[in-house]
Amino acid sequence: MSKKIENSLLFIWIVSLVAMLGSLFFSEIQQYEPCKLCWYQRILMYPIVIITTVAYIQKNARIAVTLAVFSIIGGCISIYHYGIQKFEFLSSSAITCGRVPCTGQYINWFGFITIPFLALTAFVLIAGASFYMLKASKEEK
Repeated sequence: MSKKIENSLLFIWIVSLVAMLGSLFFSEIQQYEPCKLCWYQRILMYPIVIITTVAYIQKNARIAVTLAVFSIIGGCISIYHYGIQKFEFLSSSAITCGRVPCTGQYINWFGFITIPFLALTAFVLIAGASFYMLKASKEEK
């Protein structure tokens, strides 16, 4: 496995670990109760940490497709979640999320950075690195 692929796996692991620890910080330390859409994003982010750890140890670049799929689906959920938080025309028809409204914003740094925005950033970085790994793998062959 090339150094490019190895570094990409390490990058994905770091991004997903920071995202996981960040979400745990918000829920366990700050006591922000996650809404349903937050849980779906967590369901897609947390396994990336484990999958990437195993792939890095095994030097397995074939995992890039799986990582891309997880991050694209997670990114789509994040985009929707961010949209219902920031755009009135979407929030008025938003799905019901249970005890915690998905339109709520625990944080709003600089007027645009919310928790779904942070998740989206992580998913985009992971997807980009996954596609880079796929390209690097094809170049090796």
